[in-house]
Amino acid sequence: MAVLDPVAPTVAPTILDLEASGFGRGSYPIEIGFVEATGLPFCSLIQPAPEWQHWDEQAEQLHGISRELLLRHGRPREWVAEELNRRLAGQTVYCDSWGHDYSWLSKLFESAGCLPRFKLEDLRRLLSEDEAGRWSMVQAQVRDEARLRRHRASADAKVLQMTLMRIKHGADLATTTLGGRSRDEFGNCGG
Repeated sequence: MAVLDPVAPTVAPTILDLEASGFGRGSYPIEIGFVEATGLPFCSLIQPAPEWQHWDEQAEQLHGISRELLLRHGRPREWVAEELNRRLAGQTVYCDSWGHDYSWLSKLFESAGCLPRFKLEDLRRLLSEDEAGRWSMVQAQVRDEARLRRHRASADAKVLQMTLMRIKHGADLATTTLGGRSRDEFGNCGG
């Protein structure tokens, strides 16, 4: 009698998201969040460096994070960079806005005086042309079903992870849901 190997579990990639003071020249990261393959979220506000002065009121309206909140509850840039390296070392981590996120992540690590020990890649690299074409529709469904607070880093990272897993594997996987976690665990970065 032949024994079949059990089906390997589907593993979700770690997804990272950043919120920033605005777009373009002079903008900087103000919040970083990611969701690990297990669904465990991490989120932190980032204390701005003294020379980081750019502030876009329209960006603040989107993410709801004020500069005063950052100054009061943001963690030191060195701590955030060290924590990212400790938790993400050796991984390839995915984001949905690679051009902006890479720039902001580089600014964070440069300010902290260290280098990332993980690789940041564009989420689109994981999608076929057909899957990319369905992305917006599936993401809107996931966001509506999850009812997570919008425009906060770990909540957005979870929505991205859930969308990817739904596109790749359908709606039956635990990684396409909140996995038993409370909505309050996502996007709760302080303040």
